Amino acid sequence: MDLDLKDKIALVTGGSRGIGEGIVAGLAAEGCKVITCARNQQALDESVAGMRKKGFDVSGVVMDITEKEAADTLINEIIAEHSRIDVLVNNVGGNCRGEFDTLSDENWEELLNLNLTSHIRISRATVKVMKKQGSGSIIFITSIFGREAGGKGLAIYNTTKSAMISMAKIMAVELAGQGIRVNSVAPGSIRFPGGSWDKRCIADPEGMAKFTGQNLPLGRFGSREEVANVVTFLASGRASLVTGTCINVDGCQSKSLI
Repeated sequence: MDLDLKDKIALVTGGSRGIGEGIVAGLAAEGCKVITCARNQQALDESVAGMRKKGFDVSGVVMDITEKEAADTLINEIIAEHSRIDVLVNNVGGNCRGEFDTLSDENWEELLNLNLTSHIRISRATVKVMKKQGSGSIIFITSIFGREAGGKGLAIYNTTKSAMISMAKIMAVELAGQGIRVNSVAPGSIRFPGGSWDKRCIADPEGMAKFTGQNLPLGRFGSREEVANVVTFLASGRASLVTGTCINVDGCQSKSLI
C-alpha cells in the first residue's frame, strides 16, 4: 500500500532512541523528510548518521523541548527551511516513580513539563502552521496506562498520559473542519535494545518469562517497529477518516474496554 508520504515534512520529538527512533525510521522509510530533536548531542548524531546510511532523509536538532521558547524556535527553523509541516509526532517523555505522598512539587513539575507542557507548546506552534496549510496530522505517543490504572508508584505518569489522550481528543474536535487530524497511540510493554524492558529481560530472564506469561497474551513484548507502523499509517492520507481516536498497540495487554 502506497501511503503517499513521499517528501512530506515530519517532526518527531525525542527521536534519538527507543520508540521515537523507531518512528523516525518508519516515516523515513515511507519517504518522509524527518526532523527530530533530542537533548543528547552524541546520541542524536549517532542515530541520524545511522538513518542516513540507510538512505533516509533525516536531520537532527539538539534541543531541550521543555524550555519555554524551544517549541517556537524549532517550528520557525523548520518552516524557514521547508515552508511546511505535514506530520507532528509528540513522542518525548519519561517517568518518575514514587508513592503519591512522597512525590514533591518538583517531581510533579518536572514530569508535567516533559510529558505534557512540552507537547502543548510544540502542538500549539505546529497547529498555527497547519491551519494556514489546511492540512496536517498530529499524533501523541501516550501509554495504555493513560487509559487504565498503571499501578502503585505511577501517579504522575498515569496523570500525564491520560491528559495527553484527553487533549488529543479535544484538539481533534476543534481542528476537524480545518483539515487537521489528531490521534494518540498507546503502546503497551515494548522491548528495544537498551530500554527498561530489555534490561529487565537480561537481568531476570526467569522473572520476565513469568511476567510475559501472566500479562502478555501474545506471549511476547512488542517492538518499536510495530508502534511505528501504526503511527506511520495514522500520519498518512490512508487514515483520512481516523481522527480523535486512541489506538492501543499492546497485543491485548490492557484491560480497558474502551
